[in-house]
Amino acid sequence: MFGSSSPLPGDAAYVEGVRCGAGLASAGFTVVTGGYGGVMEAVSRGAAEAGGHVVAVTAPDVFPSRHGANDYVAEELRAPTIARRIAQLVEMSDAVIALPGSIGTLTELVMAWNNAFVARFSETRPVPLVTVGRVWNDLVARLAVVLETDGSLVETVTDVDEAVSFVTRRLGRQPS
Repeated sequence: MFGSSSPLPGDAAYVEGVRCGAGLASAGFTVVTGGYGGVMEAVSRGAAEAGGHVVAVTAPDVFPSRHGANDYVAEELRAPTIARRIAQLVEMSDAVIALPGSIGTLTELVMAWNNAFVARFSETRPVPLVTVGRVWNDLVARLAVVLETDGSLVETVTDVDEAVSFVTRRLGRQPS
């Protein structure tokens, strides 16, 4: 799960994150986030409250003002750099969902997209990627054209319910 660190409890993006985490946990997925606040906390909260397991990959040396993972995280893994944090998040994922965010979320999405793109060279199946929201729809479409890459590797949807449905279908899970 990738998304903005800015939303607060009660914000629309936070509420969406809680619903997304709950949907994934109900389908039996372990949820992995960057572990801090905002959407990361919201998704962690939704998953934890639905009985799911929540893992965070944090970077304490990069974010010294953030005091560890949010309260909904069951397992915290610490990465030494932001690049290693993102790589670890992507490597641990059976699927990637990007909720609205900023440059950090874009970086995470692009790294996951690149991994999906190069999977064909090793004849492996790419990890399903899904983005939520119009900004990603427009951006993914534009990047695919400008960079002459495979935009079909990123599914773009309008809400978290569609994202959870896409991931559960692609990975053969059903919500309990």
